[in-house]
Amino acid sequence: MSHLVTLVRTGRCGLITLASPPVNALSQAVRSGLVEALAAALADPQVEWLLLQSGGRCFSAGADIKEFGKMPQAPLLPEVINAIESATKPVVAWLHGVSLGGGLELAMACHYRLAEPEASFGLPEVKLGLIPGAGGTQRLPRLIGLEAALERILSGEPIGTERALELGLVDGVAAQGNTPEAERLSMAAELARRGVRPTRAREIHSSCDDPLDWLARQREALAASDDLAPFKAVEALEAAVSQPFATALAQERERFLECLASPQRQAKVEAFLTPRHDNRTRPKTTDDDSRETTA
Repeated sequence: MSHLVTLVRTGRCGLITLASPPVNALSQAVRSGLVEALAAALADPQVEWLLLQSGGRCFSAGADIKEFGKMPQAPLLPEVINAIESATKPVVAWLHGVSLGGGLELAMACHYRLAEPEASFGLPEVKLGLIPGAGGTQRLPRLIGLEAALERILSGEPIGTERALELGLVDGVAAQGNTPEAERLSMAAELARRGVRPTRAREIHSSCDDPLDWLARQREALAASDDLAPFKAVEALEAAVSQPFATALAQERERFLECLASPQRQAKVEAFLTPRHDNRTRPKTTDDDSRETTA
């Protein structure tokens, strides 16, 4: 097993832990380690369910910015996420610190999610001229509803554990932070007993009588803007509502790549990275987590 991703059998649980400081960025090495650990756990007849967690200060702040502009290397994050969601044994995510961008997309692919009280969750891609590109526009509305999902994707702002529980993004919250491993395993085992629950199989709920009409009006309201990402995010949600999951997922990826190739996205990324470069000697604070990674 990779030193960045470990698998330990604890009773009937296959405990998979990410350990890629400072923010457990989803680099190629981490993605590869996840696939390897997942395959080993699923092949072990003594493992009945899996718990995915991270060491350090957060679950994952997303993709590794060191890979930006480089040729993508397998396994790609959507492939990793699909493998987790397709697991034949229940997978529970334990979330602490931040779960941002691809980190949250990874968590949403797990069958259940548990969180520590001070955790936070967000899809900040729009701030970089992107949309979620690993299923975020497809799984989030299945977990929290269409209207709430659009609000979260267009704002790019994170929410805390209390709001995440209220919306249905997480299934339970620990009583305190720094939860001991025995308590994490006990809480997760309760959920795992319910069996496999792929997020993609869930229905999208909406308070609108005609969700597609509502989305069309949101898209029209954005038409005057020269910002491509929000427009494409609405289109991706329209696909989520109107197309089979696999088709809509492929369309999300196409729209993500459109945004990735746009000059707007490059300008936003440069603006995002410049303060980080200018302040490279400044001591890091918690607020710097999202500057390590995105998407």
